[in-house]
Amino acid sequence: MGLVLRQVVIDSTDARCSAAFWRQLMGLRYEAGHEPPAAGQDDPVAREWLNLRTPDGLPCLAIQPVSTMRPSTWPDDSVPQQLHLDLTVDDRQELDAVHAQVIEIGGTMLRDDAADPDEPIKIYADPDGHPFCVWVPCAF
Repeated sequence: MGLVLRQVVIDSTDARCSAAFWRQLMGLRYEAGHEPPAAGQDDPVAREWLNLRTPDGLPCLAIQPVSTMRPSTWPDDSVPQQLHLDLTVDDRQELDAVHAQVIEIGGTMLRDDAADPDEPIKIYADPDGHPFCVWVPCAF
């Protein structure tokens, strides 16, 4: 049966904002026709679905607009995260550089375990409250 994970879909109450955040953070590009409209113009595609692709054109993330959403309350489980993305970097220096970028583009720090000697990790939420991790994998 050859199942292939095609992309990850993220719900968002502001699909354009969410797409901009993930595009900037991960160096993605918009699928043709999903780019932002000119300033002041209507954005009908963002009311339907926004697709982001890797720099070489492969599907990666899709943003699905929703009218309401309760952000995760992680680490409290009253509103569970249900799914999160794990992103890795090569070393602690890159972890610090990514931290600055995440905060600059609208992410929120949830937990900082960058001092962990085995697996330095920082946990964030995107603008919609979806938790995600950025970590340095341990060497096996």
